[in-house]
Amino acid sequence: MVDKTREIALKILYKIDKEGAYSNIALNEELDKNKQLDSRDVGLISEIVYGVTNWKLSIDTIIEKYSKIKIKKISPWIINIIRMGIYQIIWLDKIPKSASVNESVNLAKRYGHQASSNFVNAILRKITKHDYEELSNISNPQERLSKVYSMPMWLVQELLKERKSFEVVQDICEELNKRPQMSIRRNNLKIGQQEFETELEKNKIKFKNSNVNNDFYIIEGIRNIEGLELFKKGYFTVQDISAGLSAYLLNPKQGETILDACSAPGGKTTYLAEIMQNKGKIEAWDIYKHRTKLVEENAKRLGISIIDTKEKDATKYDIDYNQKFDKILLDVPCLGLGVIKRKPDIKWQRKPEDIEEITKIQKEILETCSNYLKPRGIMVYSTCSILKKENQDVIKHFLKQHKEFKIIEQKKFTENLQTEKNQEKNSQEKNDGMLEILPKRDQDGFFICTVQKI
Repeated sequence: MVDKTREIALKILYKIDKEGAYSNIALNEELDKNKQLDSRDVGLISEIVYGVTNWKLSIDTIIEKYSKIKIKKISPWIINIIRMGIYQIIWLDKIPKSASVNESVNLAKRYGHQASSNFVNAILRKITKHDYEELSNISNPQERLSKVYSMPMWLVQELLKERKSFEVVQDICEELNKRPQMSIRRNNLKIGQQEFETELEKNKIKFKNSNVNNDFYIIEGIRNIEGLELFKKGYFTVQDISAGLSAYLLNPKQGETILDACSAPGGKTTYLAEIMQNKGKIEAWDIYKHRTKLVEENAKRLGISIIDTKEKDATKYDIDYNQKFDKILLDVPCLGLGVIKRKPDIKWQRKPEDIEEITKIQKEILETCSNYLKPRGIMVYSTCSILKKENQDVIKHFLKQHKEFKIIEQKKFTENLQTEKNQEKNSQEKNDGMLEILPKRDQDGFFICTVQKI
């Protein structure tokens, strides 16, 4: 008999692998179909899906050691069954090896044939934790980084080219493999700090205050966060601290007219409105109608009325908006490499040629939207990526073309954002006022730069 939780995990991994589905979306869709599952089952499914997706390169390297058949020639169902088995044996200490092997063999019988189940059984019985530890002995430093931390080789090479320090790149890869923490942002329009913390305690939610921004809390132990009454009432939003910082550093004021040119799903847009005490006007653009609807839904839940959504392409100039806005937030499309620990499939979907394509869009948005800013107006450019080509290089290119803009340095958060691992991380504002946040446990990798039209 096949274990239902592992079968659901297998179906999700198949969708990610063969249909290019996003891990979080595929997981949510499958869990919605299986609402009868208890929290332990949901936890195991999530663990296997994200774990296998994240460690795929390391796992496949181990498979190649034992399989005479090339990975590409193995059925997509069977290869994912083997990956699941290896992940459980090496990374999940609480599951006995015998259970991992037996459940994998049962799945192989259903999704293959007798030879498939024999093949799965033969490989998994040989696997030990030592197989992963052996990857540390790879002599080529780049290949070792790639396979130990399960990072595509092109990304390792790109980071080494930009950072020049092997230790810094190793730290980045290590941080991107750690389990992400969940952070939430209190809605100051609906509830004060003390009352909110009392409500969290009443609901037995473990929390700690962020040392970067006191609107944020790091929480743990919550599975279905959107099912909480506190969420439904609009008392908080799920948002990473780094992402919230880009809205905060725009420093929006009550009564101002502000543009969020790449707004969906609305986390930063609604934070702008909360800081403005819901007084003023925010235009929220996105290229797709279904995504502007997400902004509207978020705003409604949070009790915000000053956001006006528009289906609009921020790369296309519109003279009607010339010098219309006091402030502009440009959280531009990017490769998303700073949030790999939340969406591990990103690293397998992105390709080196994507860099040129995405930076072209980023430059177009920055160029176009700079026309919409009033004289003395402020604009924040941000990404959730960690490549300088998407960040510092885009800003430098823009400033070279536009002498009427200057960078405003943001020093007040630098101390709180520092980590103690090495000098490069400690000098996060060394790039002439460009704020770079490298990934760490309680924050995603992010880039923020504030410029003013002078």
